[in-house]
Amino acid sequence: MVEGGGDAAGWSIFFLLIVIVAVLVGIVFFMFRIAWRERKHFDPQFADDPVEPGPAQ
Repeated sequence: MVEGGGDAAGWSIFFLLIVIVAVLVGIVFFMFRIAWRERKHFDPQFADDPVEPGPAQ
């Protein structure tokens, strides 16, 4: 590896780490965006009635 560019293995691991973090950030961003848009366009008439906790049977 020294003849091929020195620290190629280290740079490839670093690049892979950046790719993995970018994918995770993208997933989290779009999950929050979907939840925000759903809440923004939510129509209360379609909400379920709250269920009151009762005695265990």
